[in-house]
Amino acid sequence: MWYIFWLLVGFGLATAGGVTLIVYLNIIPAGLSFFDYILFVMDRPECYLFPVGLLIICITVLLYPSE
Repeated sequence: MWYIFWLLVGFGLATAGGVTLIVYLNIIPAGLSFFDYILFVMDRPECYLFPVGLLIICITVLLYPSE
């Protein structure tokens, strides 16, 4: 039961972080380069939800007991 909980928590975090990364792609047409986008994203704490969520998903899948 805890594995499902942590899998869903990781999925939620990864989804929130991924949506945030996609929304922030709108600054590129405003005249900024892709390098500026990367620097901008690295300063935003909500963008770290995506890798944290992926890490939780990977750990949960690896620790899930197989029969």
